[in-house]
Amino acid sequence: MATSPRRTRGWLRETFHKAGSPRWFFAGSRAWMFGLYVFGGALVLVGSVWGLAFVPPDRLQGDSFRIMFVHVPAVHVAQSVYLAIAVAGLVFLVWRMKMADMFIAAAAPVGLALTAAALATGIIWGMPTWGTGWVWDARTVSTLVLLLLFFGLVALRQAIARSERAALAVSLLAVVGVVNLPIIKYSVEWFTTLHQPPSIRLGQRPAIASVFLWPLGLNALGYYCLAGAAVIAALRTRIVEREAGADWVRQWLAGAARAKAP
Repeated sequence: MATSPRRTRGWLRETFHKAGSPRWFFAGSRAWMFGLYVFGGALVLVGSVWGLAFVPPDRLQGDSFRIMFVHVPAVHVAQSVYLAIAVAGLVFLVWRMKMADMFIAAAAPVGLALTAAALATGIIWGMPTWGTGWVWDARTVSTLVLLLLFFGLVALRQAIARSERAALAVSLLAVVGVVNLPIIKYSVEWFTTLHQPPSIRLGQRPAIASVFLWPLGLNALGYYCLAGAAVIAALRTRIVEREAGADWVRQWLAGAARAKAP
């Protein structure tokens, strides 16, 4: 029996409101967090060992290309984290949902770390490949801008004393900064750059050999899982800190303390 549009809209509305409840999220997120950590860690372990140790050297770059199994997933996941932050910023600006603000606070350091890793591995990759670790082209500069945006999200929150104003300022920055994402993605097509064109396009056969594509895909999926787990863990901590006065938090803390007692 087909689900009616009205019932679907009702389910979506109910889920949206539940997602805005810190207690509802906290109660159901622990299993997701551990599951993503375990699954993501296993994927990254298999993909990294496969890519770094067993795939053949690249015809042009030799063994230096192997850093792509770290660099490429870090770049893509960092951009996805920022996109999620921008959506959360929009949700906060429209509905003032405190879970959206806590999500931004939890996800920004994760995105900052991923972007820093992407830039660092890009520099390492560029030294033997281009003869220089840094070029001021659109791809590298726009990725540097992404790093600064993540840093701005973290620093701006700490710089503004009033939490309401800090949340508003951070959300505005998140939404405005999203314009940088298409620049990163299409910079190799819009501008002259040393970076190669995208190897994977929707609706087209990948330009990368399957022997490289499989471990790269495992690592990318693993990075997404680990990033998701890290954000959930940080968000759970934010919830406990922000809702410390609520009865359910005190009960949970008391239960956790009893479980640790000898």
